[in-house]
Amino acid sequence: MRYRLTFVAGLALGYVLGTRAGRERYEQLKKSARQLAQNPAVRNTAEAAAQQSRVYAGKAFHTVSDKVGERVPESVAKRVRSLRERNINGAGEDDWGTSNT
Repeated sequence: MRYRLTFVAGLALGYVLGTRAGRERYEQLKKSARQLAQNPAVRNTAEAAAQQSRVYAGKAFHTVSDKVGERVPESVAKRVRSLRERNINGAGEDDWGTSNT
């Protein structure tokens, strides 16, 4: 319930601020966000963060699998195996739209 209330409050706040700012301000913010996203330093930092998160996710997987052992449902184990194989084979992009480099 708390999360739903937080979402509704954020939605209302965004609506109010958006209607007050107008279309011109929206376009200005959109242009700034696009320029920021295309900045090489930002892209490199995002890629480094994605790579680091993959490393930590792999370590977490091994730690959890050592502790949980065979108690993981087969459907979950299959999904994890397929994700691991896809990352090993270097399928290009992951589910988040970042490259596996």
